[in-house]
Amino acid sequence: MNSPFDLSKPIGIGSDHAGFEYKEDLISFLESKGLPFTDFGTHSGESVDYPDFAHPVASAVEEGEVAFGILICGSANGVAITANKHQGVRAAVCWGEELAKLSREHNDANVICIPARFVREGDAEKMVAIFISTTFEAGRHATRVDKIACA
Repeated sequence: MNSPFDLSKPIGIGSDHAGFEYKEDLISFLESKGLPFTDFGTHSGESVDYPDFAHPVASAVEEGEVAFGILICGSANGVAITANKHQGVRAAVCWGEELAKLSREHNDANVICIPARFVREGDAEKMVAIFISTTFEAGRHATRVDKIACA
């Protein structure tokens, strides 16, 4: 798979209970493409707190331990808000293919956040495939992205 990400590193993936089934589906998708991944949990559909899984994925992105991150919860807002607390993380809520593409092209997103309750089965895989293969356009967008960090 052609990608602007360093796919010799694993992809970080995590979810809360609402995103657990989609996470498992996405793991199967990554395995089918021969892509390495690190599963940060959760490991069941039992109720959990999304920051317990979003922070480890975001930390791995922040430290360069993973190529990029995938986070899934019911609305994707909770995991995105949590992940975006980390410097250098640009987590984007994506519920469609065009948003996945634009989050990479215009925002250089390095974490895709998927709302399990608002995405049809199979669409998550399509969005992740687009996210993996889309390059940041830079140019005028780089100037904007450079203004995001607070530090």
